[in-house]
Amino acid sequence: MSARRATFMTIGEAASRSGMPPKTIRFYEQIGLIGPAARLANRYRAYSENDVHTLRFIQRTRSLGFPLEDVRTLLSLYRDRRRASREVKRLAVRQIAEVDRRIAELREIRDVLADLAERCHGDDRPECPILDQFAATTQ
Repeated sequence: MSARRATFMTIGEAASRSGMPPKTIRFYEQIGLIGPAARLANRYRAYSENDVHTLRFIQRTRSLGFPLEDVRTLLSLYRDRRRASREVKRLAVRQIAEVDRRIAELREIRDVLADLAERCHGDDRPECPILDQFAATTQ
């Protein structure tokens, strides 16, 4: 019976496989979002397949805009096989509301910019309602 050795990868390999930069991985380790990496004899960080899986989980939740504390909670819930899905859904619904708020904010910004661009002649004259609005002290 042969013992299987755990295979480890460098932070560069883990970064490549998880889709996040090494600096981000070190940051997540520093704030305790992921556990401290194992260390090889040369003191380099060593990551397992499970670490990469966790990093991918974090990458996906962050790409959907979840704040770090929610990511921490989602990781904890993911690891808890006795969890109730209601907490996961509550976080997702709250994130949907945040996305909707940001969409509304971006629509307002777009409408203001579109109005300003419409009012600007865009010719050789120096008058520019866009710059006038940016320089205005009141709205």
